[in-house]
Amino acid sequence: MSDHNAAAHDHVEHPTWKQYKWVGFWLLVITAIEVWVYYTPFKDSKLFAPALLLMSAVKFGVVVFYYMHLKYDHPLFKRLFAMGLGIAICTLFALLFLFGALKIGG
Repeated sequence: MSDHNAAAHDHVEHPTWKQYKWVGFWLLVITAIEVWVYYTPFKDSKLFAPALLLMSAVKFGVVVFYYMHLKYDHPLFKRLFAMGLGIAICTLFALLFLFGALKIGG
């Protein structure tokens, strides 16, 4: 096997069971906070939707980086993913402003 082919088959270490357990725990904690926020008076706040969107984005990122192994992928793929995610976040915040769910000032 040539050096090029051997390098292409190098094994990259993936998360251990302990890491998966902690990732799952923190996903559970964030989900519990989301549910708690939904059933509190905070629901009437202007920050309600952005708070839930932020927590969802964090969970999304954690799932993608750990469970879909993007953390261990080539840096180009990480950048492409981050650019797409950035565009999606900007679009969501633009829609929040457009429909009045998020306002700046009084």
